[in-house]
Amino acid sequence: TAGIRKDIEKLYEAVPQLVNVFKIKEKIGEGTFSSVYLATAQVHTGCEEKVALKHLIPTSHPLRIAAELQCLTVAGGQDNVMGVKYCFRKNDHVVIVMPYLEHDSFLDILNSLSFEEVREYMFNLFKALRRIHHFGIVHRDVKPSNFLYNRQLKAYALVDFGLAQGTPDTKIELLKTAHSEDQQGSCLQNNPTIALGSGVSVSVTAPKQTDQQSASKAANKRSSSLSKIQIKQGRGGKEDSVHHSVQRSVFGERNFNVYSSTYQENSSTKLIKQSKMVDVSSRKLVTKKKIVSTKTVSNGAARKAASPLNLTCGCYATDRVCSVCLSRCQQVAPRAGTPGFRAPEVLTKCPTQTTAIDMWSAGIVFLSLLSGRYPFYKASDDLTALAQIMTVRGSRETIQAAKTFGKSVVCTQVVPAQNLRTLCEKLRGTNSSCKRSQDEVPSKSVNDSAFPGAVDKPCAETLGKQIQHLKSIQEGDGALEMKATDMKGWDQVPDEAYDLLDKLLDLNPATRITAKEALLHPFFEGMRL
Repeated sequence: TAGIRKDIEKLYEAVPQLVNVFKIKEKIGEGTFSSVYLATAQVHTGCEEKVALKHLIPTSHPLRIAAELQCLTVAGGQDNVMGVKYCFRKNDHVVIVMPYLEHDSFLDILNSLSFEEVREYMFNLFKALRRIHHFGIVHRDVKPSNFLYNRQLKAYALVDFGLAQGTPDTKIELLKTAHSEDQQGSCLQNNPTIALGSGVSVSVTAPKQTDQQSASKAANKRSSSLSKIQIKQGRGGKEDSVHHSVQRSVFGERNFNVYSSTYQENSSTKLIKQSKMVDVSSRKLVTKKKIVSTKTVSNGAARKAASPLNLTCGCYATDRVCSVCLSRCQQVAPRAGTPGFRAPEVLTKCPTQTTAIDMWSAGIVFLSLLSGRYPFYKASDDLTALAQIMTVRGSRETIQAAKTFGKSVVCTQVVPAQNLRTLCEKLRGTNSSCKRSQDEVPSKSVNDSAFPGAVDKPCAETLGKQIQHLKSIQEGDGALEMKATDMKGWDQVPDEAYDLLDKLLDLNPATRITAKEALLHPFFEGMRL
């Protein structure tokens, strides 16, 4: 198109060194922080070699760019991790040249993959994750569009380290510096609460800090912290939008009104949703009383200040957020990633995040492959995403797991955990109890979601609807039955597959299976490491 041709011309102008080396053919991808182009280069043998040119947006932090390059050069080039060939820079424009792997669209092949192909896909994904985790790299954005797959060649490549972070013992020196920069620049909400309708609400808090302490600290710091208040969004990558019209999300969000600041479900249930920019006046503590005394605890504990009684929080476990909670000290925690693939510890803003978040994302990919639904989860805010996880993994289990990493999750309804085999077989249509005709096969229509309208509104009986849709699947109404000739091994999925899925979707990051352990799981018995 004319727009793409114009982008290519601008790239040539921005980085003129490219003109004599590469012939840019087309744009093959575009994300939040970069654009990717297919190009050819003349090699010494006289043949043309295809390469991928990744043009990073000029506003990218130089340290981030250098860290991404170091990930590619140190960990890349083997075990299904993308490597780097060259790098060009002109002023603030940087272009990374990588080998080109022609790949299939995950959505296009999802329902035609055989079970054995899924087994090979996951095995190779874990090989890539084992490789980067060995170097102390947390990818943070594991998803199908970042794990390229050539079905015919059986070739794989983990790409895009733009959001990568380092573990405390990372071997990527620049990730250590990049992590400290992120810690200083990140500013996230501490105790959000979301109402889910029908008297159901979910809230996440850090249990050890009292409301009086929080409010007092905020009052002490308001002269500096309230002068510039902004809820910054994490560097969440965008999923490839080419096939959005045919995505079959289990939790669809077709009518989610993200612009509404207040939504009223009924006379008794309201949700006050914060906008991205919070007005300073709304966060000031309305009181004319002076703080009587302030005393400092010498043993390293936080300062405690006597505060007026009207600063006591009154919104705990309700569907509202009071001004006291809004004025609490902000909690610093990484949030980068793609919605639907974020682990519970990311959604609850746990400050300590490890390579386990990549394993959760891999588990979501595996869940999509076993169920035939992609994207499986789709939510526009973190607490709705947490509620969706609860409908599959259980509310009590989620609450208990959150306690292990210092978070208190409140859910006003008990939601039982689902049997993963039953759920996936019903969604894929391989369970004999399905009541559809054997002549029908699953459709790729967006309306074929097993959860139509499950998250139409942020508080329109969200959790209740999701539970009902899951219940209907258990009763055999959720999917079409596959033809016997189209089974491709899906009628003989071993228990080991769901055991591995269960270990990947472990709500507790401390006990979640690692990539190294996953490769040794009985599910991959007979496959070469």
